[in-house]
Amino acid sequence: MKNILFVIFLIPHLLLAQPAKFVVDALVSPKKPEKIITVGGNDSNIPGFTNQAVQIAVDALPAEGGTVKMDNGEFMIMAPIRLRSNVKLIGSGPGTVLKRIAGYRSNFIIDADYGELKITVKDASGFKPGMSIQITDKPNSSCWDVTTAVITDIVKDTLYFDTYLIRDYNAELNGMVTNAGSCVAVHDAQNVSISDFTIDGNKEKNDLLDGCNGGGIVIMKSKNVTVEKVHVKDFNGEGITWQITENVTVKNCEISGCTNMGLHPGTGSPNSVIEGNNSHDNKVGLFICWRVHHSVVRNNQFHNNSSNGISTGHKDSDVLFESNHIYDNLEDGVYFRDEDEINSPHRNTFVNNIVENNGGYGFFISGKASDLQLKDNVIRSTAKGKQKGAIFLAKNSIPIVEENNKMNGHEGDNVVNGKK
Repeated sequence: MKNILFVIFLIPHLLLAQPAKFVVDALVSPKKPEKIITVGGNDSNIPGFTNQAVQIAVDALPAEGGTVKMDNGEFMIMAPIRLRSNVKLIGSGPGTVLKRIAGYRSNFIIDADYGELKITVKDASGFKPGMSIQITDKPNSSCWDVTTAVITDIVKDTLYFDTYLIRDYNAELNGMVTNAGSCVAVHDAQNVSISDFTIDGNKEKNDLLDGCNGGGIVIMKSKNVTVEKVHVKDFNGEGITWQITENVTVKNCEISGCTNMGLHPGTGSPNSVIEGNNSHDNKVGLFICWRVHHSVVRNNQFHNNSSNGISTGHKDSDVLFESNHIYDNLEDGVYFRDEDEINSPHRNTFVNNIVENNGGYGFFISGKASDLQLKDNVIRSTAKGKQKGAIFLAKNSIPIVEENNKMNGHEGDNVVNGKK
């Protein structure tokens, strides 16, 4: 009792003498050091250059999260590394390579129905437990009609997997299972960081992976995710795709040689920040899909893509495009997809961009986007037979705000009204 009374008597005097230090020492417990698990070489916490080794490290982190650090070397990816909240996945630079294994496919021979967790294929010899799969048929072969999963077991020629089928798939309509899959996946998570490595999609040996459900990196139903200094190359599908997200940042990345979109934010992904990236030799450099709003696209390069540098459309409003270099794309530099007035991408601003030498127009604007502002941009053609004009306004488009843009070098008019 005397000790208790003494402590009660002493506390006010301690607070008066050195209040800041006392409060910190008495009320704040020491912060635990962040857990770091290394993966790769023999000196790592977890040796092995496979997605399974990396996944073991991710799963071994405590509930509050931590960091998985991958060594230099080639990690063979059979299924996506699945990250959860408060986890950092870090490589050791460009020499850390996540490479997709060679592809395998087989038709299934019994209809695969909505909600099933198994499928019977013609030949299961190339599949393994732990392998990613993609399930399609002819009517259900893109976007949200595709099921992606991971095999949990194989009995004879029947594959069991971890995700319910999301459609009815008909065996007679080219029902197909392939082992196409992402390399890194973030699903239903927050506060995730991905950085400092290379993804090699090995596209010549893999089937196409659909872009809404997968890519080199896929982020789904998540928020506060950062991807930085990652090179996604030669992926048979999309480089980095994020759908149904908030506050995703992709910066200082390179995306090259992908058969579909380089960068694909969509399906309601507000507050995206796309900064300092180099997206080239893909289908579209940046494909802004549905409901990507209140976002920033700054200081990027979009070039040498087989379609557009940037494509935007359905409800993709209130986006700032600043100081980007958009050049040498086979079609238009910036393409506004055709939407009705209610669903058009309103209140977008392009400022201080250089748009040059694209195969179509610098800006091709269809649909009824209102309050579209083009200010202080350089829109030019410096190569004969290149960019047709600076700005094309389709018949259904709304007048734009065009201020202080430098437009030159086109064989035709800088601003063209009418049909393409």
